[in-house]
Amino acid sequence: MYVPAVFAESDRTTLHDFIERHGFGLLCSQHDGSPLASHLPLLIDRTHGAHGTLRGHMARANSQWRLAAQSEVLAVFSGPHAYISPTWYQADDVVPTWNYVAVHVYGTFRLVEDPETLMAIVQDTVTFYERSQPQPWTIRGSREFLDRMLQAIVGFTIEITRIEGKWKLNQNQPAERRRNVVAALRVNGGEQAREMAVLVEKTLRGEQGAALPPT
Repeated sequence: MYVPAVFAESDRTTLHDFIERHGFGLLCSQHDGSPLASHLPLLIDRTHGAHGTLRGHMARANSQWRLAAQSEVLAVFSGPHAYISPTWYQADDVVPTWNYVAVHVYGTFRLVEDPETLMAIVQDTVTFYERSQPQPWTIRGSREFLDRMLQAIVGFTIEITRIEGKWKLNQNQPAERRRNVVAALRVNGGEQAREMAVLVEKTLRGEQGAALPPT
């Protein structure tokens, strides 16, 4: 990912927090020169590995797990984004741009063969995403049903070797233009625009690496 210094975010806690909030990632690999990609929910384990470890699972019918085994992969996590009109700057000699927040994670794709470890990945995924429900669902069923479920999926881990974040929030523009962008975003868009307005406003307070606003 092209990351000019003014947009770079390297604080590990901030990056891990972002992955935790935007965990539906794009897992990219290649085989014989051809790209492969799957959209998957991924969990961040902050304690395992020098930079953390991703855990997840995919359908056994998805050939990517077989082709990506023991190779380097890229996981892309995307956050709020918004079109920025040059009219908002109220200045001459300006052009449109797009503000966004993203994290790229690199590491080696390793299969999880042990059924108990695979079950733990599934259980942790369910627990994480059900925690906001009024009555969280839990995995249940007969042993035969659970065995069939596990046989239909493949687990994996990605120990992170490199992680990079890009918080592109008009930091290369003067403060007055950023204030104009904040005001315009608040009246010209939906939830994504409002989240972007909060993030741009944080740059005015010197909080470039601040956490994303709560939903």
